[in-house]
Amino acid sequence: MYKRQHISIIILTIFITFIPFQSVHSDNAAKDMQVHFINVGQGDSIYIRTPSSKHILIDGGPPKYGKKVVNYLKQQGVKKLDLVVATHPDIDHIGGLVTVMKQLEIKKMLDSGKLHTTKRYSKYIQELVKQEIPISIAKMDEEIELDPSLNIQVLNTYQPSRTNNQSSIVLQVSYKQVDFLFMGDVEMKQEKDIRKKVDASVEILKVAHHGSKTSSSLSFLQSIQPNIAILTYHKNNRYGHPVERVIHHLYKVGASIYSTGALGHLVIRTDGTTYMVEPEKEPYDALYASSLFTKIYKSDIVII
Repeated sequence: MYKRQHISIIILTIFITFIPFQSVHSDNAAKDMQVHFINVGQGDSIYIRTPSSKHILIDGGPPKYGKKVVNYLKQQGVKKLDLVVATHPDIDHIGGLVTVMKQLEIKKMLDSGKLHTTKRYSKYIQELVKQEIPISIAKMDEEIELDPSLNIQVLNTYQPSRTNNQSSIVLQVSYKQVDFLFMGDVEMKQEKDIRKKVDASVEILKVAHHGSKTSSSLSFLQSIQPNIAILTYHKNNRYGHPVERVIHHLYKVGASIYSTGALGHLVIRTDGTTYMVEPEKEPYDALYASSLFTKIYKSDIVII
């Protein structure tokens, strides 16, 4: 009986995941904001084009995806980045930034301030120095002034005794009535503090830590009530991301789930009132390509 219920929940969750979100664009595209969740496998890389055409990059994915991130940005017409955010020093977040720094002009870098001892982190620091990129350390509750039409606030960053993931820069980016919450890899303890700072529901949530068991408590999700949940991961990752508990929590709060692992690059366009999710791959193509129903019986992975 349990297994039958378990399978039914999974099928329903996947159906909800792939329902196209219906919305409309603004008539004036120049005033739209675009948020691109670049498919970098098991990692994060998010490009934001602000309403006044400022360019922000949050993380660069693993090292082997650095060139892919650069090519993607160039395809979007990006010649320089006004702000690059390195949420924390794990290789799946800063790894590709070394290549980005080598090939694109960067006006400013925002770093968590968390130090690390890996070779890749050392290369990241060396490239910052070599390119003479101005860098600042994120401060808790800091407001970032980049585009007057946006409110950008730091809701989490490094503090002494915190791990890399716990030190992740968390950003809330608000354009008129539409709020984005970029959670990095923070854990449940940080979520408790973050939810106190988020006054209203959040339209779009970048789910923390690729859907890991360390994050996305039900109480946190119930507090922020996301409409759209974005999961970034490689569908064949060895960590089991996203875990079933997180998917069930997202389903319970009524979030529509989109994943780079299933749909490739994801683009959200908003005029500050309405928004639209544009996946690189058609949902039903991803469904058929995945041998989904075989995986349901053999795995706890809920989204392909």
